[in-house]
Amino acid sequence: MRIPESDGGSVALRRRQTPCRLIRTESDLRTFLPTSDLLVFALQSELWSRLGWVVIRAIYDGLPDFQVRQLEGMGFGPFLRLEELAPDVALIQALKERWDPECHAFLFPWGHMVPTLEDVVRITGLRVDGRAVTGTTYTSYQEPVERLLELEVRGERSSLMQRTVLQASLGVVSARRQTGEGQAEHMERMTDDARAAMAEEEGEAADRDLRRFLTLMIGKMILGTRGDPVGCWFLPLLEDLSSVGNYAWGAALLAHLFDSLGTSSRETGVAGFFPLLQVWAYYHLPSLGRGVARRHGARFCRDERTLRRQVTLIHDALDTIPFGHVRWTPYVGEDDATQPWVERGRPYFSRDIWLHCFNTVVPLHHRLVARTLGLHQAVVEFPTRQRAWEQPGRSFRGIQQVTDWTVRVREQLDDSERRGREVVSEATSDEDYFRAYARKYGAQVYKGSRRLLDPEGRISSLEGILHSTIQQRDDLQAVVDQLRAELDRAQQMVGGASSSREDLDRSVLEGQLASAAARAEDALAQLREREQELRTALAQTTTLEAEMAELRLRPEAAEVARWRQEAEEAARLRAEAGDLRT
Repeated sequence: MRIPESDGGSVALRRRQTPCRLIRTESDLRTFLPTSDLLVFALQSELWSRLGWVVIRAIYDGLPDFQVRQLEGMGFGPFLRLEELAPDVALIQALKERWDPECHAFLFPWGHMVPTLEDVVRITGLRVDGRAVTGTTYTSYQEPVERLLELEVRGERSSLMQRTVLQASLGVVSARRQTGEGQAEHMERMTDDARAAMAEEEGEAADRDLRRFLTLMIGKMILGTRGDPVGCWFLPLLEDLSSVGNYAWGAALLAHLFDSLGTSSRETGVAGFFPLLQVWAYYHLPSLGRGVARRHGARFCRDERTLRRQVTLIHDALDTIPFGHVRWTPYVGEDDATQPWVERGRPYFSRDIWLHCFNTVVPLHHRLVARTLGLHQAVVEFPTRQRAWEQPGRSFRGIQQVTDWTVRVREQLDDSERRGREVVSEATSDEDYFRAYARKYGAQVYKGSRRLLDPEGRISSLEGILHSTIQQRDDLQAVVDQLRAELDRAQQMVGGASSSREDLDRSVLEGQLASAAARAEDALAQLREREQELRTALAQTTTLEAEMAELRLRPEAAEVARWRQEAEEAARLRAEAGDLRT
């Protein structure tokens, strides 16, 4: 697996090999962040508190060996060996502002994009095959918390518990760094405290400790909430520890993340495992320069611009990225032998499928991103507003009734158990899709300063058709080169005893190859002419749209001048009325 590394304003994710420098507090970040950008630090701190990566890692290092082996058997080992990721708040916010809750995908000028189950497996190592993470939700989780975790829940109608209480039950009473304590000493102290609090031998006490750790890890990282409390609606699934590894926790992570992306863009950041979004962008959109996939260590880079300025610049970059710079298949050539969880999840990588996380039931429309499978994107029916039952409610703060989701969404569960529907495409180019996409979304695909120039999507449609034509040209050029090479080999087949029959066959073959090469070259010449025509049309359309935008603004300027004149006249009349009254 290539290890994403930060470059240009973010850091990335890599498998934990050796201890690294950790960024946890404001004093740690002040060497990287200027004091003028306190808003960015505040939002980063908020995301850090949601994730709780440092504390969970310290507790994990303090677990007895037999519990570490249990976690490995459950499939959480690769996930827990990931190193922490400093949040790129601007990138996360920019991606969130491009999320379309109707089709559960990002809208870019070059088409739909969406993190898939393959991205989840390769980036997090979590399982996407297996049983859906679902069951019954309750109005109160006091009984299972007290019975399975031997802890108390504040409030009878709640599915949340205090992180500090759960953390303290695992030995970490305080995660704050003490005065004069270094980073290594801080981690070592928390690990020692956790080790001292854990049961050293297998038994009921050890099972309780493991359930507490799983609740903290799943509730803070995989299915994290927006606030500090930890959700525990999945706790019934942890009762039988031997079956915990049978659930598709990676698919639940993706469902939870999709649900969070669908909230108002005024809410900064996302709940759940936000590093998936960052590393996904590093792999698929390397032109952004926010992070680069490498095998070396991660580096956090300073960005002195304000958060809003960074978001705007990211939108501008996304609006102008050449279509050919988008990496649809970044994992080609990966060494899957070192990642057995990839092979296990492969049957789910190319399918439209429902994702389940209790009351969150969302579709993964993989057919919208057939290009991630190396296929041409065909015109498909774009999803419309979801039906009411698809989002029965996001909050578990005591407003849920007792609901058995295995019954409520039986049809969607059956679909998941059948592995959904395979994505296929018989399209030979992406042109028809680009035209339909531009008609459907128009200027919605632009979020930067360019959005005023293409209100009806003419520019994006032409760019898409031009990109498709370039792809066809490149494919045809490869065919021409191959035919010419075959023809040269056929013409050089000389020597040795040969019959007249063989000579005749060779002559026929040469004629067929020469004819095929000539036809391919004619078609290539036509494609090049079309490419040039499209480039000219694109330039003209861009100029025309800019002129039209300027014309649309002129009446607005005249209207403003008229309003000013009326305001001045009203002020003069008020002054005269005041003089008359005097």
